[in-house]
Amino acid sequence: MTQNTIKLQKGEHRDKAVVFLQFPRDESLIKIIRGNYDARWSATQKMWYVSASQFELHEFMQLMKGKVWVDYGGMKEKSHTEKPKDIEQQKPEKKEAKEVPAHISEKLMQFRKWMKHRRYSESTINTYADAVKQFLVFFMDRDIRTLNNDDMIEYTHEHIVKNKLSFSYQNQLVNGVKLFFREIEKSKIELDKLQRPRREHKLPNVLSKEEVKAILSAPKNQKHSAMLSLIYACGLRRSELLNLKPADIDSNRKLLIIRNAKGRKDRIVPISEKLIEMLRDYYTKFKPEVWLFEGQNAGEQYSEESLAKVLKTACRLAKINKPVTLHWLRHSYATHLLEGGTDLRYIQELLGHKSSRTTEIYTHVSTKSIQQIKSPFDDL
Repeated sequence: MTQNTIKLQKGEHRDKAVVFLQFPRDESLIKIIRGNYDARWSATQKMWYVSASQFELHEFMQLMKGKVWVDYGGMKEKSHTEKPKDIEQQKPEKKEAKEVPAHISEKLMQFRKWMKHRRYSESTINTYADAVKQFLVFFMDRDIRTLNNDDMIEYTHEHIVKNKLSFSYQNQLVNGVKLFFREIEKSKIELDKLQRPRREHKLPNVLSKEEVKAILSAPKNQKHSAMLSLIYACGLRRSELLNLKPADIDSNRKLLIIRNAKGRKDRIVPISEKLIEMLRDYYTKFKPEVWLFEGQNAGEQYSEESLAKVLKTACRLAKINKPVTLHWLRHSYATHLLEGGTDLRYIQELLGHKSSRTTEIYTHVSTKSIQQIKSPFDDL
């Protein structure tokens, strides 16, 4: 491999499909790659990698045009990280997705750059860009400028409804398409008339205090126990936990500082002496270098996939058969606060909700008042 070559290789990392980027260390290339992708360094593979779901070969080729030679032969081969299988055991490969035309890739690249310029979060950028890509590829034989509101209705019916995609995905699609056609592409789509799906009114899933205690007590690993306990004790989102650093714990004031959370907002939440002692014991044993919770390699952020597995294992050990997710712990924290008499306005601040309407949903799952209602059946 020459000095001016990037070698691409499909593979898996932490049970997730990725594309590895192999090249001699070059700060200018690293800056370009990290500026356009949520790229991470693999200490085990000694290579940068990006999620396969956000990687488009043509888009990458355009990005690197005139800067470096791209060897993409590995995009057609099995990764060296995959375990070999007998031919008889191999499952038939899925049909490859439609190749994204050059003009769509260029527009999507512009869209990503615009969102980065406006400081959208990496998660939002990937969500909106992917939703818009699916929409444009569906009409790939059409001039983008001719697309209109009727095409959105057709796409919703033929793709979203037929594939039973969620209300939230449809809402994200509308957000992405509105942003794309307003800022990047002028078309016949009337943005003000672009309708969102009718709002779902689902109640948050809440665990009892007994169930939460069983889950938090289940892990044998001290790090796992500390992570799950911190999510529930402070009502954290998954990303908020993983982005914590040791300095974010103010033990003197008994506060946890959550930086750059959803909506790019900082907030503080109280942290009990009981939890501080638990984190002190964890810190003494594991000695994290950068992040409060790190993976197997020092300085490497703990992965979302591994955290989800920690919860799944804890639920299995606690013999809880519900489809519990990490967000259930956050919902349970808010509901238990409300049932304990905490004012809804304070709960809104603790959760980092922009609108009080978001927090009010917990009044519908709190059982404090409902359980006091006597059914007329009991008087029969």
